[in-house]
Amino acid sequence: MSKLYKTILILFLLVGGILLSIFSSQSEKDVSKKLIKKEIVSNNKPIVDIPVEYFPEETTIKVNKKLDSLLKRINKRHDFHGSVLVAKNQKIVYQNQVGYADFRKKVPLKEESVFQLASVSKQFTAAAIMQLKEKGKIKLTDTVNYFFPEFPYKNITIKNLLNHTSGLPKYFWVAEHEWKENKAPTNTDLMSVLPFSKAQRFFKPGRNFDYSNTGYVVLASIVEKVSGLPYNQYLKKYIFDPLNMNNSFVYSYQNDTVRKNQLNGYRLYRGWKHLKIGNTVNDAIVGDKNVYSTAEDLFKWTYALNSGNLLSKESLQQMYSKGETIFGRKVPYGFGFRMGRKDDKNVYHYGKWNGFSTALTNYLEEDLVVIVLEHTSYNSLKYLNKRIKKIISENLKV
Repeated sequence: MSKLYKTILILFLLVGGILLSIFSSQSEKDVSKKLIKKEIVSNNKPIVDIPVEYFPEETTIKVNKKLDSLLKRINKRHDFHGSVLVAKNQKIVYQNQVGYADFRKKVPLKEESVFQLASVSKQFTAAAIMQLKEKGKIKLTDTVNYFFPEFPYKNITIKNLLNHTSGLPKYFWVAEHEWKENKAPTNTDLMSVLPFSKAQRFFKPGRNFDYSNTGYVVLASIVEKVSGLPYNQYLKKYIFDPLNMNNSFVYSYQNDTVRKNQLNGYRLYRGWKHLKIGNTVNDAIVGDKNVYSTAEDLFKWTYALNSGNLLSKESLQQMYSKGETIFGRKVPYGFGFRMGRKDDKNVYHYGKWNGFSTALTNYLEEDLVVIVLEHTSYNSLKYLNKRIKKIISENLKV
């Protein structure tokens, strides 16, 4: 073999080796990309197809007529401007709205009008906590100090927060008296102020029941700490988007932009004029309030919960069960839901904030859901809920 031939052969082998190396490296990268892509897809929460189905029109004509009449009557006599949805056996029986969205422009309410849920928001915070529990990231027996070592009120568990047995002071007082900045405090701000607050807790954890907005602010802060996501992004990623709740979001005053169809709250002045209710120093804080939604989105939410599409049956049972004190006394609250004192199968929550009045009532044994959303300081939700239930019971034959 000539010297020239050997040189050419060596060069050929070297070039071939380099090309093979490059090809192999690129193949590995392509495989890596495919694996990463597959992992990302598998980690995304799957979309849950919640069917929005209606009863046949011929079976609801009488009910619709009576409920339409009821809405017109309370709009005229009691200044009700809101939305009502009734569902039976996971199908919508009735859905309508009455009144104005904007009083100055005389814009009527529509199905897409988005209401502040006030304290009905708490059930979303509770569900987020239960999701993290199911993933093994938290335990109900974990204390707040496990996540926030500087938290000044010791030995309060997540379960205490959920069923209002924590004894925490009211954060409204802290925000109004101890927050010194011009901008309304966020959850992070409040958690940083509490270690220096003069506010005293009402009782030691577990000894009593005291409805606490502060507890649900702390729970939302735990969701953020554990998930690594802001509260609004967590709900969007793991609840709103998977359930196609396309008109639902969290709104923090001074931190978020006002959305399309987002309503203002009003109050009636001198019996005829509707005045917008302004925001306060408490309106940037989330978890206890500040979820915005529509009646149809709340139907999807309730359907997903009750059918086991969002949480396990075990988790839902805990949410729908009364809590108790360390002395064994039952309290009329589960996780984000109230229970009737005599009827455990009546699971509900009401809310009032800045002119918004909201109610979501779930009659479990009858598979009946009544949703009422209003934004002009209506004060008779319980009465209206009973009237709606009576009309359904007497006129819907299914």
